[in-house]
Amino acid sequence: MSTAAAMLVVLGAIVVLLLLLALVAVGMYNRLVPMRNRYKNAFSQIDVQLKRRYDLIPNLVEVAKGYIKHERETLEAVIAARNTAYAAGQQAARNPGEPAAMTALSGAEGQLTGVLGRLFAVAEAYPDLKANQNMLALQEELGATENKIAFARQAYNDAVMAYNTQREVFPTVVIASMFNFQPANLFEVEQPAEREAPKVSFS
Repeated sequence: MSTAAAMLVVLGAIVVLLLLLALVAVGMYNRLVPMRNRYKNAFSQIDVQLKRRYDLIPNLVEVAKGYIKHERETLEAVIAARNTAYAAGQQAARNPGEPAAMTALSGAEGQLTGVLGRLFAVAEAYPDLKANQNMLALQEELGATENKIAFARQAYNDAVMAYNTQREVFPTVVIASMFNFQPANLFEVEQPAEREAPKVSFS
């Protein structure tokens, strides 16, 4: 075999190898994109339920205000925590999975859960409030929403785990770094007391 022919064989082998590497890279990239979209879509389901919860809270406070006028501090704390959580939710919705935004949302949601728990504890001492039809309807709606948030959060966390695992394995981690596939944060509640949804039953 002549030198020229040998060079062509080597060149052909290099081209084939490069094409194979490019195909593998494209395959890894194409796996990461839908996984990233999946966790972002899963967060949008959380966002829908959180907004529903944020819309219910002012109505809840309005009904309670007529019965527990002397608990102004608790009512104000609920509204303040609701507003903080709403702002954190908006920030997280702009970039789901981003560490700072998810940490802020987790903290704000924990605070909101805590003050809602206080509001319901206070309401227990007011029989007329417990029997109010609007309050009962709101309590039922809030309870259903809390359950939907929990399911949506589980789906989001599962999608984030799958994405993070995929982006961390070799050689996908190289493609992930090259194309700026950032790790995504879970939506977790850190304090044990915050892991439970606020008790909304007045029975």
